Amino acid sequence: MKPTTRKLTRSALMLALALLLSMIKFYHFPNGGSITAASMAPIIIISLMYDTRWALFTSFAYSLLQMLEGFYPPPVQSFGMFVALILLDYVVAFGVLGLAGPVARRFQKKPLGAAVGSIVVVFCRFFCSFLSGIIVWGSYAPEGTPVWIYSLTVNGPIMIGEMITTSVVVALLVKFIDFQKLAGKSSAAA
Repeated sequence: MKPTTRKLTRSALMLALALLLSMIKFYHFPNGGSITAASMAPIIIISLMYDTRWALFTSFAYSLLQMLEGFYPPPVQSFGMFVALILLDYVVAFGVLGLAGPVARRFQKKPLGAAVGSIVVVFCRFFCSFLSGIIVWGSYAPEGTPVWIYSLTVNGPIMIGEMITTSVVVALLVKFIDFQKLAGKSSAAA
């Protein structure tokens, strides 16, 4: 099998696994959102296996799948706000997962690098959700509650749970599986 075909096949399988894991919810919050079975881990693994461009392509594809699977009509008054929602809740929020690899590669200890890379990109995803909560979803804030507090209390617990599950799962997988070797690269080149 050609290397590009192999990368495409692995990425497609990881996309399918990520989507499946996103449907397994450990806890569903009353205001929406849930803690999943480390659904971002397969995309982060692709980021650890392949170059940044390929990882960003894969994470962009995942953002589109997430949008198709769980899109809610937003309470927006303009097309610009609708575009902001699409970017913050999907394209950028899930797109940043492709940047875990460059962060992880800065560390000599691969499990530590994988955990830190996971934490950084999940935090970036939280920041996107937090901004979206302020800009778009703030109309759902209880009267008298500042929208930033509302967004923080809705998105914070979800992303903390996701951050813990994802970083632990990715670090454990990296500890026991040499993804660089699996990708056809030597460990020394990683």
